[in-house]
Amino acid sequence: MRGPGVLPRLPGHPELPTPRQRFDDLALGIVTGIDQRWQDQLGLVEYAVEDAPQLPDDWETDQVPLASLVRGSGATPTRLVLFRRPIEHRAETRADLEALVLTVVVEQVAELLGIDPERVDPRYEGE
Repeated sequence: MRGPGVLPRLPGHPELPTPRQRFDDLALGIVTGIDQRWQDQLGLVEYAVEDAPQLPDDWETDQVPLASLVRGSGATPTRLVLFRRPIEHRAETRADLEALVLTVVVEQVAELLGIDPERVDPRYEGE
């Protein structure tokens, strides 16, 4: 079948959310809760989602990173980027995807704060 399964009400705007929009909404929900809880300690943090990381030619491991954390300095904010495609590739179900996004965000925020991931969010289950 070619074309959309559901005709859009507005031409050029899909009626159903795309996989990218669903991932963004999931990530936004998780990040918002954690950021609100730890805002005083985190300071200014920019959160973003990219499809995949730009790996250098000399990348030597077989593992693709799931996120990138670049600490800010001065007026430059800290930047936490989730890589959508590698995360989706590791999740078999929607519940797996939600758990993996939560795990990645919690671990990155814990590293930023210098605390155990279990303290960042009570839903974190680790390995």
